[in-house]
Amino acid sequence: MQLSEQEIIRREKLTKLRELGINPYPAALYPVDATSKRIKSEFEEGKKVVISGRLMSRRIQGKASFAELQDSEGRIQVYFNRDEICTGEDKSLYNDVYKKLLDIGDIIGIEGELFTTQVGEKTVMVKNFSLLSKSLRPLPLPKKDAEGNVFDEFNDPEMRYRQRYVDLVVNPKVKETFIKRTKITNSIREFYNKAGYLEVETPILQPIPGGAAARPFLTHHNALNIPLYLRIANELYLKRLIVGGFDGVYEFSKDFRNEGMDRTHNPEFTVMELYVAYKDYNWMMDTTEKLLEKVAIDANGSSKVTVGENEIEFKAPYARVPILEAIKIHTGKDVAGMGEEELRETAKELGIEVDETMGVGKLIDEIFGEKCEHHYIQPTFITDYPKEMSPLTKEHRDNPALTERFELMVNGKELANAYSELNDPIDQRERFEEQLKLSEKGDDEAMFIDQDFLRALEYGMPPTSGIGIGIDRLVMLLTNNSSIQEVLFFPQMRPEKKAIALTDEEKAIVELLKPEGEMELSDLKSKAGLSGKKWDKSMKALNKHGLVSVNVEGDNKTVVLK
Repeated sequence: MQLSEQEIIRREKLTKLRELGINPYPAALYPVDATSKRIKSEFEEGKKVVISGRLMSRRIQGKASFAELQDSEGRIQVYFNRDEICTGEDKSLYNDVYKKLLDIGDIIGIEGELFTTQVGEKTVMVKNFSLLSKSLRPLPLPKKDAEGNVFDEFNDPEMRYRQRYVDLVVNPKVKETFIKRTKITNSIREFYNKAGYLEVETPILQPIPGGAAARPFLTHHNALNIPLYLRIANELYLKRLIVGGFDGVYEFSKDFRNEGMDRTHNPEFTVMELYVAYKDYNWMMDTTEKLLEKVAIDANGSSKVTVGENEIEFKAPYARVPILEAIKIHTGKDVAGMGEEELRETAKELGIEVDETMGVGKLIDEIFGEKCEHHYIQPTFITDYPKEMSPLTKEHRDNPALTERFELMVNGKELANAYSELNDPIDQRERFEEQLKLSEKGDDEAMFIDQDFLRALEYGMPPTSGIGIGIDRLVMLLTNNSSIQEVLFFPQMRPEKKAIALTDEEKAIVELLKPEGEMELSDLKSKAGLSGKKWDKSMKALNKHGLVSVNVEGDNKTVVLK
């Protein structure tokens, strides 16, 4: 493992601390009785407190020093005075341990008294301190120049998502996003629990990935010697519970779909699904409006939310637009009653890429997604989907070609999907068989036939309405984040590239290239001052590692740092 100069110095300090008899990672409980936030809100001059946190800054001036301590609730100023800490002749705790062996990022505990500085800052006078955890890597803290310009911020997205633990320490707003996420889920639970619905858990490992049209992850159970799938939805298990006699059940589920990744999709994501007996999709629209209005207010103190350049109003009621009417409004095409081939031609006319595996449902879905979805910024229920698009949904009571389904669109994206649930087992079997035909045509997102779920329906499921709400997308909306990675603690990432160990000669070549990013090959070779053999060996290695390339134009050869 290659260490930076600062990492080497910190390890040397670790050794010195141990030589002084100080355990840099003590096991004993530390009796914290205050936090930065509570100190400020319940401040009493002279009050004794015990706090802990990270040392985030300090200004040492001889025998005194002001520093900042960061705990789970914010930062508080602390004042180190040598004579307050070291009351006897031995001043080493301040002179050696605090001044020389502590670093920014170390976690320390402080016993002290509250006082107010001459400029009115609420501060802790340190009477004693303990090292609770030595930090061996320096934090990437932002810096300010004399003009107040900030630089060296930890804002590279890949680094932030990969090292979320560092992101949370140095970027306080990130922590606020995740605190708000918990407020959102708690608000939903409160709403459903008050209505008398039961929170439940259903299997993640499933023999059949049902409840949605998506490509699953496949694994293998060694003891049973069978393939299993990570769930793509928990719908079919929750409906089994309705068959079993529960009137209302909900679950916050981790679902997994083996599909693309972008700013609104992660292969692992969170969905809340609710199923309530003796209700329909009209009731579910009314209920969802009330829920989201409450959640917005609980999270932000208002039903209005700013998302990018848009102000979104979550106060009920929301507009309700049938999907075929939406397509007609935004494309001028009346696709009602069109067959597969006519729909495919219509999609092509609209400039939408299609293929032969797509059936009626998927073609309509593509047309709506490409040409209509982005127009719906304010919360809008898109309703009454064609039967081919909705294999788990009850036939529309007024039009047998349609189903009683809605999707909630907000800020141009789907936030929720809901049905009057199909409870006719014969109709359900026929719909599954239609999905099987799509699968045979090559649609790898078509639903599997779940024979056990069909058996459950044959015992009788009461009229039921169900909904799935994308929690990650809801959090994005209510925290004004445009990327799903910003609302997941640990989003899926590509494998991290391993650090490449370079020889001194290779490092010298890279350093010469850094200022401009490229250099004439002859100039670089001359400045490197290496023998022909070392030059050839170093350049071969750098090229193999993908760190440099040589561009040739006529007689000119340029080395470029990648």
